[in-house]
Amino acid sequence: MNIPFNHTFWLIAFILLSPILPRAQQDGSISAIHQAVPAVDSFYRAFAVSYHSPGLAYAVIYNGKVVHRGTFGYTDLERRTPVTPGSVFRIASMTKSFVAAAILQLRDAGRLQLDDPLVRYIPEFGQAKLSETDAPRITIRHLLTHTAGFPEDNPWGDRQLDMSDETFAQLIRDGFSFSNAPGIRYEYSNTGYALLGEVIRRVSGQRYDAFIKENLFEPLSMVHSYWEYTHVPDSLLAKGYRWANGDWTAQPMLGDGAYGAMGGLMCSLDDFISYVTLFLDAWPAREEADSGPLKRSSLREMQQPWAFNQLTDGNGCPVTSAYGYGLRWTHDCNDVTSVGHSGGLPGFGCNWMILPEYGLGLICFSNVTYAPATAINTKVAREIIGRSGLKPRKVTVSAILKHRQAELRCFLPDWDGAEQSDSFAANFFLDNDIDMLREETRAVFAKAGRVIRIHDIEAENNLRGTFIIQCEHRDIRVYFTLSPEQEPRIQHVSVRLAE
Repeated sequence: MNIPFNHTFWLIAFILLSPILPRAQQDGSISAIHQAVPAVDSFYRAFAVSYHSPGLAYAVIYNGKVVHRGTFGYTDLERRTPVTPGSVFRIASMTKSFVAAAILQLRDAGRLQLDDPLVRYIPEFGQAKLSETDAPRITIRHLLTHTAGFPEDNPWGDRQLDMSDETFAQLIRDGFSFSNAPGIRYEYSNTGYALLGEVIRRVSGQRYDAFIKENLFEPLSMVHSYWEYTHVPDSLLAKGYRWANGDWTAQPMLGDGAYGAMGGLMCSLDDFISYVTLFLDAWPAREEADSGPLKRSSLREMQQPWAFNQLTDGNGCPVTSAYGYGLRWTHDCNDVTSVGHSGGLPGFGCNWMILPEYGLGLICFSNVTYAPATAINTKVAREIIGRSGLKPRKVTVSAILKHRQAELRCFLPDWDGAEQSDSFAANFFLDNDIDMLREETRAVFAKAGRVIRIHDIEAENNLRGTFIIQCEHRDIRVYFTLSPEQEPRIQHVSVRLAE
């Protein structure tokens, strides 16, 4: 059945009429997330009790706004000091993303390259003997992604935080042991991040802690973030505990040393919210001035899956895991991507994660040894999505995609004038016989019945999308992609009855 359309009318309509919903959608989502807050509080409190955490601090962030903060218990059991959003917890390996961000700041300033060999900055490292004679040289990127060939060094690394610079220098000169050749596989290495801290010192002339304070803490107004625990006001410092034999035992705090680059940072919940917001704000890519201490493109680069880790069965839902730059990356069977990092040291367990496509961020700090905060944040994220009906952020429809959609709709179902149009790429009618296109498309429209409404396009990216034609009997799904030319044209179209 042929439904007549005025070509000019539909072309103008499709180009000009775009949904203007983001603000309303955001406000509605925040309200829906607020309704999940009682359940969120219940989950975190049950987690604290189950794992005997003396104290807990947690937060939910959505599109740059703090939707909820919560605290539980004590930072100091002896003094009965309550946890507040300003309490300072040791965040352990969550430190690694700060070091990675500092490396990218130096890269963006042209002071190093990620594929530079490590020996360019630490020449004495060249004395190290790798496990294989044909092994490539270790690069900065290898260190960022835990693919340098160092052995997994937990829990040994946890006890090295206060290693002096002199001892570390001797360790480098003496050489390391390697479990794999560089670039072969992911293996978590605290030593690799300690070496990145040394790279920061040699390139910038500042110790890693001073460089990060000046270039990340200060621009983000992180005024309660510390490297040395003796610098934290007593009223703010969260003491770490181990639960054993039915009681808590206070754990010794280690000072700031060479290995602090892998996990020595201490931070308040309020400070860390500023940091998480920075990573959320990197999405989506857009034409807008960069105002952060690290470019949005570099923040997104940190969040990519650079080194595959493992494939696991998450309660019947397969999960792919990888490592970015100082960040872990996962993607599950529900098409949900999460990015963040856990942290565990004697006395502490913590995690932060963001779901970039949802604009959602979660933080959890605990002061009991190796509390599995990743598990509770994952559970809370799923609960928030389930209860609030939160949906992934829609990809903005590009002007060219909307323009080609309008043109394409005018050609359906008869394809009259399509062969003479410049809307289609050179391959299209070589790959598709015009008579067969007409026959197949007319058959689809005949089964669907009278056209009722044409829905807005759902974009996959700037040059690919799908739209639904709502009809009397069945809906029609139209999917199309554009070519990579300077002026993108339609290279592929699929017109099918919707399932």
